[in-house]
Amino acid sequence: MSIDRKALILQAATKSFVQFGYKATTMEQVSKIANVGKGTIYTFFKTKEELFEEILDKATQELTSVMNRIAAEEDTFTHKLFNLLDSILEFRSDHELFVKLAQEVRDIGTVQALEGVKRMEDYALDFLRQQIETAITRDEVKPCDSSVAAFMILRLYLALTTEWNKAHEPLDETRIKEHMMLFISNGILKS
Repeated sequence: MSIDRKALILQAATKSFVQFGYKATTMEQVSKIANVGKGTIYTFFKTKEELFEEILDKATQELTSVMNRIAAEEDTFTHKLFNLLDSILEFRSDHELFVKLAQEVRDIGTVQALEGVKRMEDYALDFLRQQIETAITRDEVKPCDSSVAAFMILRLYLALTTEWNKAHEPLDETRIKEHMMLFISNGILKS
């Protein structure tokens, strides 16, 4: 049986990035985790940045697959929106790499970690923007700036699911969706 050395290296690099962060990961560490020589790594990847890019590309493909499956559902915009937001949150928590990168951005401010997190968030925002535009054409959503709306929806959701928990009792899924609906559908002002 032939060993897929490239896949082995990608797996080891992901493990190293998760364990040590982008900044502290070295090709030496990756070679030790993969149990291959550094020369083998350089056969496939010229730099740590190139290796990191490949890992981000793979994660983007996984996220794309999840989002496309949800977008293809025949359901209301609201139901698809919450499924999409839940899938983004689940993706972030399932992929320890993004948790570590966000921590590294917060603690150290590593440019590559910031770019990795931003890349995934930009992708999610663009996908959400497209879904809002589709909902506008279907008359499910009022005409609006879809980029601003996508940003506000994603930020509100992430704030309620992650930031809120740092200083308050965590909200359950039902309460999060109730608060989201309050701001998305009605707003807080009386007419």
